Amino acid sequence: MHTHILKRPIVTERSLALANKDNTYTFEVSTTASKNQVKTLIEELYGVTVTRVHTIVSQPQQRKTGRRRLGRMTARSKKALVTLKQGQTLEIFDVGGQE
Repeated sequence: MHTHILKRPIVTERSLALANKDNTYTFEVSTTASKNQVKTLIEELYGVTVTRVHTIVSQPQQRKTGRRRLGRMTARSKKALVTLKQGQTLEIFDVGGQE
C-alpha cells in the first residue's frame, strides 16, 4: 500500500477531545486519497478496525504576512477523521490528561 497517502497525525486540543470522546482520530492525508485508501492504510499500519472515515478538503486562502503585509496563498489540504471500533485506540494520540 502507498504510505505516502498518510502525511501526519493532527494532534490539537480539538482532535484529542474527539479521540477521547468519540474514538475519532484526525490525520492529514494526500489530496488525491480516497476514503477506502485511507481506511485500508490505517488498518494495515496500526492493526485496528476502522468503522467510518470522513474527509474534509480545505481550499486555498489568501493570508497577509510580513512587514509589508504582502499576500500569499495557503496550500490546499485534506484531513481524514477516522473512527475506530469501540475499545480500540491509537498510541500516538495518548498524550495524557484525558477528560
